[in-house]
Amino acid sequence: MKVVIFCGGLGLRMGETSARIPKPMIPIGDKPILWHIMNYYASFGVTDFILCLGYKAEAIKEYFLSYNEALANDFVLRDGGRRIELLQRDIHDWSMTFVNTGLHEPIGQRLKRIEPYLDDDEVFLATYGDGLTDAPLTDMIHTLEASDNVGLFLASHPTYNFHVVSFDGSNQVQSIQDVTTMGLWINAGYFVFRRELLDYIRPGEDLVEEPFRRLVAERKLAAYPYDGFWAPMDTLKDKHVLESLLESGQAPWRMPRGVAEPERAPDPA
Repeated sequence: MKVVIFCGGLGLRMGETSARIPKPMIPIGDKPILWHIMNYYASFGVTDFILCLGYKAEAIKEYFLSYNEALANDFVLRDGGRRIELLQRDIHDWSMTFVNTGLHEPIGQRLKRIEPYLDDDEVFLATYGDGLTDAPLTDMIHTLEASDNVGLFLASHPTYNFHVVSFDGSNQVQSIQDVTTMGLWINAGYFVFRRELLDYIRPGEDLVEEPFRRLVAERKLAAYPYDGFWAPMDTLKDKHVLESLLESGQAPWRMPRGVAEPERAPDPA
């Protein structure tokens, strides 16, 4: 099964940082967030990646072309430095297809451009290059496969603390409520798709707007509500929060290979 990762955006909200490197290459600890996302999938045994490149594509290519597992893992040096025995490995079994999908193309068109690289897979995974989770991936896949839906996406609660205001026709405030207390669910950007999704995307269209509306109208799009960990990296503040979790050893997205999946929270009533 393949994982399509959208890595071509400009990441303007990251300011000067994304002016130097593409957003997926912004580090969390000593590795870019893109590596963390790929490692999440690899922990479930999914290691065949298609990277949809665009802005500063060369930075992503150069990172993996020059990747040295000895520098990223513990090892034993023998025979006067002539032989290296790695004690752990990370990307040795990853397959990565690098595809330039344009600088300003919407997500839907990036997805259409990589269609030939999906081979004969009837189900594939997709995500953006700027969010982390510990969601139970295998159960998400099984949930789609056991249904008649064309697509399924991870639904999470908003992580930002801001207030929703309602007011009447004379601008008198009726209520102010913290968005985190409103029971809202948002698209968290981790997708499971049947290949026929591509038939719903027309020239020039994005992914979530027009194609998803068609799926909704046909009752072929499902949400996967999840109360566990999910966090975007939209701002430098988000980056610092993720780095703090990693440094404290409390990074939920860092799961070893073959880890038991976290238990799924019950669906909301």
